[in-house]
Amino acid sequence: MNTATYPDFGVLLVDDEPDWLSSLALTLESCAGISNISTCSDSRQVMAILDQGGIGLLLLDLTMPHLSGEELLEQIAEFHPEIVIIVVSGLNQLETAVRCTRKGAFDYFVKTDDQDRMIGGVLRAIRMQELQRDHREMASRLNAPAIRHPEAFAPIITTDRAMRSLFAYVEAVSKSPQPLLITGESGVGKELIARATHSLSGCSGKLVTVNVAGLDDTVFADTLFGHLRGAYTGADHPRRGMIEEAADGTLFLDEIGDLTIASQVKLLRLLQEGEYFPLGSDLPKRLKARIVVATHQDLTAKEASGTFRRDLYFRLHTHQVHMPPLRERRDDIPLLVKHFCREAARALSKPEPIQPKGLIPLLTGYSFPGNIRELKAMIYDAVSQQHEQSLPLEPFVKTVGRPHTESGAGAAPLPRHNPFAGFEELPTFSDAAAFLVLEAMERAGGNQTTAAGLLGISQPALSKRLKMIRG
Repeated sequence: MNTATYPDFGVLLVDDEPDWLSSLALTLESCAGISNISTCSDSRQVMAILDQGGIGLLLLDLTMPHLSGEELLEQIAEFHPEIVIIVVSGLNQLETAVRCTRKGAFDYFVKTDDQDRMIGGVLRAIRMQELQRDHREMASRLNAPAIRHPEAFAPIITTDRAMRSLFAYVEAVSKSPQPLLITGESGVGKELIARATHSLSGCSGKLVTVNVAGLDDTVFADTLFGHLRGAYTGADHPRRGMIEEAADGTLFLDEIGDLTIASQVKLLRLLQEGEYFPLGSDLPKRLKARIVVATHQDLTAKEASGTFRRDLYFRLHTHQVHMPPLRERRDDIPLLVKHFCREAARALSKPEPIQPKGLIPLLTGYSFPGNIRELKAMIYDAVSQQHEQSLPLEPFVKTVGRPHTESGAGAAPLPRHNPFAGFEELPTFSDAAAFLVLEAMERAGGNQTTAAGLLGISQPALSKRLKMIRG
């Protein structure tokens, strides 16, 4: 998102009165931050200007010599239907307003209308045009055969098809000025998506991350908006807020599901108005950063229970991505294990370990409540205990071998594939148990404690079964 000018498409003002054009342009820039403005006082030049491209919004006077506003409205609707038009007339005539609307005008204002009403209409038109452009961009990107900038997603280790679709969506909306909501369980890598979004946005500023969990209303406002000297007791020096730190960049607000209702109101106003007040100031500042938010909480449930404002909930849903948990990306586990083994070996100054044979089957059967963060911690712990080149299996068994149920479930999940499905003749229970025990012992390298962990039984129980098998 290019924040040097706003919006990222041109706004053309057309009127045969130069003084009115200058006054309107100044009002839009000073009161709404709309700076990408050009003007035209000769209606005969309008179509040529539009043919050059780049114009997304046009404010059109009706009463002009040569070509009237209504004539231009018809031509623009035919040749440039993608341009949003607001009619600005010197006369308050209902019939004319209705006629212009039928011909494609987005809105109709009278020059004597309240200034705030007109500015609000222009901002609504800009937002609608931005959403339409986002939709066209998404359609183009999602139909594309490949992700155009895979380097932005390089830190996310995956071959999962759903994740690739997610990347394509993020790439499509990365330049949108609208907020992006990232949802997903703790540990799935939501911040990596925020970083990728910032990288793809084209923003010249930096990515500023703020975890808002646990912030009360006053601290939230001070953190985001900053304060002037003397704003409150102890405010001996002015302080820039994180919004200002992220100017021309991206502000990432993590754990927004934990915000109080009062803080939610402040965030909503920031998103709706595009401006904020530092504590102790009565002069507003313009929002010049892209807003990306994330939460591990179910905002739909929170909205239904009344603990999350409905208007903010819908405002944040303009663009949304959901990061799947690791248990839904089990095919990525081998890649992640290899990646974290290399990373941990470098960090701990150890040789890259060789994975034991039973490690991947053990991990793919685990539900990972802590997701990728938990897997990374497991790998680092195991590498730290590595004495030879082979990665020890015992640290994993201590965690994975314990009975574990997924959140909200009453029992551990069944294997994804039934190993007996292709058998023409099924083995007996005794034979199946014997084969399973022998395979676990082989994978554990003969270590009964490790093998028992793989099977989810105690070591004495395993020893008893081995005696029965060996006679």
